[in-house]
Amino acid sequence: MTTVAVTGAASGIGAACAERLAAGGHDVIGVDLAGSDVEADLGTTEGRAAAVRAVIERGGGVLDGLVTCAGLGPTSTRPGSSLVSVNYFGTVVVLEGLRPALARSASGSAVAIGSNSATIQPGVALGVTQACLADEELTARRLADEAGAVATYPATKLAIAHYVRSRATGADWAGAGLRLNAIAPGMVATPLVDEGRADPELGPLLDALPIPLGRPGQPVEIAALVALLLSGEGGFFCGSVLYVDGGTDALLRTTDWPAPFVLAPRSGGRPGTA
Repeated sequence: MTTVAVTGAASGIGAACAERLAAGGHDVIGVDLAGSDVEADLGTTEGRAAAVRAVIERGGGVLDGLVTCAGLGPTSTRPGSSLVSVNYFGTVVVLEGLRPALARSASGSAVAIGSNSATIQPGVALGVTQACLADEELTARRLADEAGAVATYPATKLAIAHYVRSRATGADWAGAGLRLNAIAPGMVATPLVDEGRADPELGPLLDALPIPLGRPGQPVEIAALVALLLSGEGGFFCGSVLYVDGGTDALLRTTDWPAPFVLAPRSGGRPGTA
């Protein structure tokens, strides 16, 4: 039996992941504000530290898998700073804090939940993304409150994608035999999306979102991919950001990706990437 921790396990995608993994024979440690094995507020420094300690204790110091689903959605009344602290820092601090426990497993793997909003939503607060990646939480929170939650949400999810891409191939992850990947869901039928659709500012934007398959996704569909990424059958995924959005990103950004790798001279005449 393997041990997997899931943050945001009390509802939505996190709950579907916990259920799918438990049904597959894994020992699941759920983390959430309430109604889970470990109750902690990942929006605070103290809550993140408490969650990491509790998961390590429950897992006996060894963790085989980690899924970071905890997150807040944007509403017109929610401060952007809360999204920075929960969505980004509540993800990466837990990833970093539990990485040593994953390294004690024979096949440690982690999956972070991002969002297709990082690439399809205009007006992303890129200053927030940059401050997150620079590990400057106070600066990111200030910029997020100035930008508002609607512009901050994709900024935090873009930061998660860039964090995964930049860390997954390094010495602490792939170099240590650990796999780190991300999933970018589109609109999925969860309480987070229901909250957004009920918001007078955000609701009309969500209702206008084009989904070629003609429906929102279901949490179980995301959970199925999570289970694959954590399994031995997903053993060659490393640093991937996988879109599960009913075709929205492909529709809106048809030729933006894949993008060719182009060599261009750096300053001093050395080759680099364009």
